[in-house]
Amino acid sequence: MERRKATWSSDNRITLKRQHSRCTGLKMFLVALSFAYFAKALSGSYMKSTITQLERRFDIPSYLIGIIDGSFEIGNLLVIAFVSYFGAKLHRPKIIATGCLLMSLGTFLIALPHFIIGRYKFETLLQSSVNATHNVTPCPARMLSVGSHPSAVLNTAGCENESRLSMWIYVLLGNILRGIGETPVQPLGISYIDDHALEDNAAVYIGFVQTVSVIGPVFGYLLGSLCAKLYVDIGFVNTEGITITPADSRWVGAWWLGYLIAGLITLLSAVPLWFMPKSLPISEGQLSNCSAEQTNFIKDSHVIHQKCQANEATSFVELAKDFLPTLRSLLGNPVYILYLCVTILQFNSLIGMVTYKPKYIEQHYRQSASKANFLMGMINIPAVALGMFSGGVFMKKFKLGIMGAAKFALGTSLLGYFLSLLFFALGCENAKVAGITVSYDGTENISVGESSLFMSCNADCRCTETEWDPVCGENGLTYVSACLAGCQTSRGSGVDMMFEQCSCVSGGNLTAYMGQCRHQESCQRVFPYFLALSVITSFIISLGGTPGYMILIRCIKPQLKSFALGFHTLTTRTLAGIPAPIYYGAIIDTTCLKWGYKKCGGKGACRIYNNTAYRIAYLGLTLGIRTASFFLCALGLLVLQWHVKKQKNRILSNGNAVTELQALRKEETGHSDQAAETCEHDPERETRL
Repeated sequence: MERRKATWSSDNRITLKRQHSRCTGLKMFLVALSFAYFAKALSGSYMKSTITQLERRFDIPSYLIGIIDGSFEIGNLLVIAFVSYFGAKLHRPKIIATGCLLMSLGTFLIALPHFIIGRYKFETLLQSSVNATHNVTPCPARMLSVGSHPSAVLNTAGCENESRLSMWIYVLLGNILRGIGETPVQPLGISYIDDHALEDNAAVYIGFVQTVSVIGPVFGYLLGSLCAKLYVDIGFVNTEGITITPADSRWVGAWWLGYLIAGLITLLSAVPLWFMPKSLPISEGQLSNCSAEQTNFIKDSHVIHQKCQANEATSFVELAKDFLPTLRSLLGNPVYILYLCVTILQFNSLIGMVTYKPKYIEQHYRQSASKANFLMGMINIPAVALGMFSGGVFMKKFKLGIMGAAKFALGTSLLGYFLSLLFFALGCENAKVAGITVSYDGTENISVGESSLFMSCNADCRCTETEWDPVCGENGLTYVSACLAGCQTSRGSGVDMMFEQCSCVSGGNLTAYMGQCRHQESCQRVFPYFLALSVITSFIISLGGTPGYMILIRCIKPQLKSFALGFHTLTTRTLAGIPAPIYYGAIIDTTCLKWGYKKCGGKGACRIYNNTAYRIAYLGLTLGIRTASFFLCALGLLVLQWHVKKQKNRILSNGNAVTELQALRKEETGHSDQAAETCEHDPERETRL
């Protein structure tokens, strides 16, 4: 009797020690993975916050910026399938740590062009005279003849040494490397948590990690806001003599500084993951140490095989041979395929919208890049984080099954969609630019393509139409340059420069000031409503994020979890992450009214857009894609409901199936087994679909 008691006491201590070790290990991994998610989200959001900065620094259009942004997904595409499939069989934490190291190297590579190319020279007619305090003549009488071809006005001196034209290639390659490094973080990290967590806690853990991944962009956009305030060549030039402000369409902030900071943070995130174990001990409460006696009645259960973490030696050749059958089994799941199609469409809408949202705020509401990034980080992103976390808590509290999660995700998405229609009413009119949007007297609007910059009031100045150096006349009109405004003299320096005797400025003292005129008061009044609606819709739509993600996890066989998550990431990034920024950027480019020109010839970045066309193109494309996704959502819900009903009928008509189902529920203490049985497709078992 005493020997039995001693044996029981010893076994009990071992069991408690294993449970404590597993709990501590899982929490440590949760913290380490959350840090990696934070780092990758920070660098990714910082990349999006510098979209307009890179566009102006390298003088490239929006569609090319879209290619650079989509190159991250190209990096994922190169390795995601192999990492997700083979990585699940290997040391997952170390593979994730290696990915973080590659991400940091890619981030440093993006910042490299700043240290190679020369100082930033923005487009201006007065650049050579920025230090003068008086008597700068913006109206050269003998420069050119009126109507000269744009290429004739370009100063090509030093173009043979101009290396800026190809420097964006480094940004492209660095972003590809970032994409390769980010590949294992999501599929291997999420599957590692789901393998070692209790069924009831898995949704909360995954929701926590996803929430941290949304907090990362908060700091990413705040970092972007801070760097956008600083001039790109800060410390090397006298900023007092600069004639542009952060609100100017030619302003470029210290974009490179944020990449150095983000790269360092990503490098640090690799350290704790490198020391995590390949697998964690299994708790008594979860699978009773996976004893043969207790699990004999479900020998064929893939859940037990996965949870026990059987470390059997498997050759690379054997894994490769099993690749195609595994892929065939995954693609034979109709619910998974429909879920994949829905997310491809919704990700197209989401990625395109998020990529160009700061640019939309800058151009449409005339906000600086710093303020646009600050608002994204402090207002919009926290609403998304709160929504995703609340969705996970809601799912746990009400114990939503697969059907409940699907209905909840669809309902929140529909509500957010209808609220988003209000964005069309919260727009601004085009800026009044003489010769581009309105006539020189400001009384008539000019149709697109009918702009005329040369008038009798500036005919004697012999100006160039290629330069963009705007001034604001005291009559409230913006002129493309002081020369085109007919100004004869100037006084002051930098942003305080004032032009006088401007023959095209009607009425008053014929004066103009450096910079573009501000928007009308009506546009400023509408901007807070835009922000409020943006926060509400972001919160509502993100409520369905975690339940929707759990549908993906519960619709597949446990042993296919990593592969299914990786294949989902592969297809969404291939068909959404890569093309969405490109065609969004190309469509936005069609709304440009005035292009800048590179020093050595060729079209550069856009200086001013048609606000009405921009709003319709940007919002219309976003909501149009989401409209198409709802048709597939309805079909997927019907297919899922049909499978659930069919599964229940089979269980009721098969007593053995009932016994097995009850045993599974008793062992795993969860209700997700029915969801997995409902969604997976295995013809070898009679009780499965």
